[in-house]
Amino acid sequence: MANDPHPLSPQDCLVAIMIAVSASDEEIRTSELVTIQSIVNTLPIFSEYDTDRINTIAGTVFDLLSVDEGLDALFGLIRDDLPEHLHETAYALACDVAAADGSLNQPELRLLEEIRYELALDRLHAGAIERGARARFMKI
Repeated sequence: MANDPHPLSPQDCLVAIMIAVSASDEEIRTSELVTIQSIVNTLPIFSEYDTDRINTIAGTVFDLLSVDEGLDALFGLIRDDLPEHLHETAYALACDVAAADGSLNQPELRLLEEIRYELALDRLHAGAIERGARARFMKI
């Protein structure tokens, strides 16, 4: 893998973003894990993804988040390895994980803001994605 210019697959990048959002408040909730697993099991982009990689990617994300500048390093990997046409997909998945437990806290909101910035998402498009996530995870 040392000669591989893309150490993370696009799917790995999507999983890494979802895990980072889940871990952003230092409490990974069951509802968030279930959402991540459901997304990986059902969305076409993950149809050929080796789900055994989730644990490896989670370990990488946790290692990065435990060190200074680790979030910057994670975003660097994602910028390098996630094709631009999947940036909105990444943000949509991040929003779904953040909304999974029915509430958004400050660390999640800050990370979503950082993801929007790092992936250079248009604010109007991001707002529409956020509204869709809120609608999908609404409770009666």
